[in-house]
Amino acid sequence: MKYSITDIAGIAEGELYAHQPDAAIEYLLIDSRKIAFPAASLFFALTGPRRNGHHFIPEVYKQGVCNFVVEKNFLPADRSLYPAANFIAVNEVLGALQTLAAWHRQQFAIPVIGITGSNGKTIVKEWLNQLLEEKFRIVRSPASYNSQLGVPLSVWQMREQDKLAIFEAGISETGEMQKLQAIIRPTIGVLTNIGEAHSAGFASKTQKLREKLQLFTQVQTLVYPTSDPLVEQEVRLFAEELQGKGTPIDLFSWGSEMEATLRIVSVNKHRHTTFVSALYREQDGSLLIPFTDDASIQNAITCWCVLLYLGLEPGYIQEQVSRLSPLAMRLELKKGINNCSVINDSYSADLNSLRIALDFLAQQQQHAKKTVILSDILQSGRSETDLYETVAGYLKQRQVNRLIAIGHQISRHRSLFEGIGQTIFYDGADDFLKDFYRIDFDDEAILLKGARVFRFEQISHLLEEKIHQTVLEINQSALVHNLKQYQRLLKRETRLMAMVKAFSYGSGSYEIANLLQFHQVDYLAVAYADEGIELREGGINLPIMIMNPEEDSFEAIVHYKLEPDIYSLQLFQAFDLFLKQKRLVDFPVHIEIETGMNRLGFALPEIATLVEQLPGSPFYVKSVFSHLAASEDPEQDWFTRQQGAQFMQACNQLEGALGYPFIRHIANSAAIDRHPGLQLDMVRLGIGLYGIDSTAGSRRLDLREVSSLITTIAQVKYIAAGESVGYGRRWRAHHDSVIATVRLGYADGYSRRLGNGVGKMLVRGQLAPVVGSVCMDMTMIDITGIPGVEPGDEVIVFGRGLPVSEVARWAGTIPYEIMTSVSQRVKRIYYEES
Repeated sequence: MKYSITDIAGIAEGELYAHQPDAAIEYLLIDSRKIAFPAASLFFALTGPRRNGHHFIPEVYKQGVCNFVVEKNFLPADRSLYPAANFIAVNEVLGALQTLAAWHRQQFAIPVIGITGSNGKTIVKEWLNQLLEEKFRIVRSPASYNSQLGVPLSVWQMREQDKLAIFEAGISETGEMQKLQAIIRPTIGVLTNIGEAHSAGFASKTQKLREKLQLFTQVQTLVYPTSDPLVEQEVRLFAEELQGKGTPIDLFSWGSEMEATLRIVSVNKHRHTTFVSALYREQDGSLLIPFTDDASIQNAITCWCVLLYLGLEPGYIQEQVSRLSPLAMRLELKKGINNCSVINDSYSADLNSLRIALDFLAQQQQHAKKTVILSDILQSGRSETDLYETVAGYLKQRQVNRLIAIGHQISRHRSLFEGIGQTIFYDGADDFLKDFYRIDFDDEAILLKGARVFRFEQISHLLEEKIHQTVLEINQSALVHNLKQYQRLLKRETRLMAMVKAFSYGSGSYEIANLLQFHQVDYLAVAYADEGIELREGGINLPIMIMNPEEDSFEAIVHYKLEPDIYSLQLFQAFDLFLKQKRLVDFPVHIEIETGMNRLGFALPEIATLVEQLPGSPFYVKSVFSHLAASEDPEQDWFTRQQGAQFMQACNQLEGALGYPFIRHIANSAAIDRHPGLQLDMVRLGIGLYGIDSTAGSRRLDLREVSSLITTIAQVKYIAAGESVGYGRRWRAHHDSVIATVRLGYADGYSRRLGNGVGKMLVRGQLAPVVGSVCMDMTMIDITGIPGVEPGDEVIVFGRGLPVSEVARWAGTIPYEIMTSVSQRVKRIYYEES
């Protein structure tokens, strides 16, 4: 469905300044980095706390986009600079986007499932899509597009051929759901649950629940669980209110209560499956679910309820549910063979997820060459020609160097992919696998994107580097979330320097730097020149401060355009002499001031000497900074204020001598939150970026841990009371015990301090204490009382469900040490939640 720019101006109640009033719009665009079809795109110049979309109009216009929605105050005064452009001027750009999406939604009379809740929204949405895709042509939210911005972009995808829509809605504060309801207008409501997630913007759980229920004001039926008395009470009150307004809804409840629509009679877990017995409309029913964890069981029952409401036969429901598999709700970046990076997104193939995956591929600057291995895209609802023309456009716009296409459909349309550097087509995965070793994969980023039926897991296995089963998972979505949490606390003019020293706190160097560069941080900082060199060679072009430069690194600092921290007169004089010998001037440096940390930096009495020498030096001072010693400690606030005052005194002296302004920065992660007056021109975000709150529970920050150290069980042993475990026989069993040996030791960075009952690991959701001494490559844990544990089972060392701060407390240290101790032999897996 296409709209003219004139149509959209009327819908959005905007003023149209048109060069081509009949321009056809098919795609909505909010990010200048994600332009695929410029001629048919409409750019919404959104304004946020850190970025103003109007500033990107020249860049977007140069890329071929000629249609823009802008705020009236930002309408370009000289529109002759954009001779081919159409502008729609509105009062508020996000509101115009939401209004357009709401109008678009009203053009369709198909069933629309609206899903909300604290957890499980995306899983339920994706499972419903899997369960119903044989019966309906479905449009659904891509990834987790459930926000004030994501929902209108999701609804805009609705097309005439769609027969069912599934959209999820998420909120963070009161007043938001009413806007989302007007856009989604669901006819079937699904409430997954109400928990503690995303509660910061609400006064109570009740307030959050009532806000979420506003999504369902016009539904015909509402599916919800009865296990939470608050949910049952509030849903009943909500239904009564709607009844009083003349808009009754049917309630489809599930739970063990007698009055539940689907009454759960029993839940029996087996090794890999769960058998659920239930009563529905006084008839016995059952469902065999291919999962045993509680969250998956609850999500599967929710889906069961929706399918029953839609009138599907029990046999069909069981057949479809038995095919469900755990969703890899993330894009994984792994090290591959021959210095490649492999992005594994092989659990689905559709246009929306392809576009998201290609954006992730484009972020990988460490490789000049980019390859996409792509299967047929099945059940798209489009003609094959239209579908693969769109796919080819995406690949060409992202400048993919090589396409390896697998499937009869895509192979029939090979001519559409002319213009991509190299293309290879196979009718099936078996043909590709036979040819695999004849294809040269070397120093490139490879995206695997395939429908499940094409068995891309076999391709992934061949491409991935074979390493140690212990892995460090890096959740890049969590890192971006944390970055935004801190950015919203900053003044608009305050810049942000991200600390990526010590291998990004153990998380990986250029992989994290790539992500931060994509999200437009202003500066990076590393400890040593070697780290900066690795970033430059990985394609990072942001300015990089070297915090501990050494004289033998001066040549590399200059060659790679790194910016050293000058912290002493001796270093000043050495680098001054080096630059003069090279006849270089105005080289960017940073001056460090000592204000109380007593580590590095010019002491206050040395400032006078520095002031005398700076004017004749070949330096251009980019910034002056200092380190706060105890910004997280309320009892030390007087000292923090003293440090701030001394720092400002030094800055004033230096600025008077230099005659030009420079960036001033002293605030670290804790100070961004606790001492906003010290944000100044720039802040340095370190440990907080990785999800560790050093302020011991900030009320203004909702941080998510980025790293999870995960290993597996090598062997399970049964020992008798009195037997010992480990070197030195330092631990003995007080009773008959079950001991698991895991593939992790001090050579992987697991501290020996955690041995002999001090530390614990998470196995099947339960804590298992470490027994015996930690060995070089192995550690033993006591799994007595934890049922069903087998060799190969996953063990969480820290991260998901076990905060690194807790492990650090057991070890008598700080999270920094635990995170940076993870050795380089541990495989890093980077992923984005999708």
